[in-house]
Order: sequence, then structure tokens, then C-alpha cells
Amino acid sequence: MFSSATKFSAVVAVVVSSVALLAVPATAIPINTTVSARATFAGDGTFYEAGIGACGIVNTDADLIAAVGHGTFDTFPGATANPNLNPICGKKIIANFGGKSVTVAITDRCAGCAGAADLDFTPTAFGLLADLSVGRIHGVTWDFA
Repeated sequence: MFSSATKFSAVVAVVVSSVALLAVPATAIPINTTVSARATFAGDGTFYEAGIGACGIVNTDADLIAAVGHGTFDTFPGATANPNLNPICGKKIIANFGGKSVTVAITDRCAGCAGAADLDFTPTAFGLLADLSVGRIHGVTWDFA
């Protein structure tokens, strides 16, 4: 009924279609998001007295945590009006300054941070990057761990 060439063409079309389906990811990554977990960020670093943060987590000054600038916190993919449910809460980042680094968890929103990539550390975390007497460090880089 069908010639050999027609059967061959049909098989090739099915194989090519199958390969094309395997090459396409199941979920697309948005190309126009405000915050990317694959980027390196840079901003200022400061420290504050810890307590209950925007994520609803109670911390002490001894904890290795940070508040991230409100520009990042508020626009993190999946953020809603309830900051306790923000997907950035609990995410670990590695902050670097002056050849030193510290891994901290994001547990708060820094309302006083001018830059979206600024970080407000606990005194313990800040002290691993610079002396507390400095107060503010410029050029802190960080990435999601």
C-alpha cells in the first residue's frame, strides 16, 4: 500500500519529532525575571541587631544570617504579599569581601538598604568579612549557594 520511500519518510519524521521533544525542557525559565539565582550580585554590607525577621524566623546576633535589600526581597520570583512565604527565605548565599567569605541564610528584608543587592548581616556574620568598627563595607559580592 505504501512505498518503501513513504514508510522511510514517516519513520524519519517520527524519530525527528521524538528527538525534538526530548530537547525541549518541560518548564521554560522566564527570561525577564528581576532576580536570577544564577547571577553574581554586588552591593554594600552592614550589620544589625537580629530578632524576628520578615521571614517570620527569630534569630540572634550569633546566627549566620542576613537581610537582603528590599529590592531583591520584594521581587524574588514567587514573592507574595505575605513575606513569611517568600521563596528567598532560608536560601543560602555565599558573600565575599576582601578575600574572605561567609555563608549565610536569608531570613529578613532590609528596608533601609539603598541597593537591591545590599546585605545587612548579623554582627557575627559581618565580623567574618570585616571588623565591626568599619560599619559599612562596599563591594560585597554574593551568589546563591
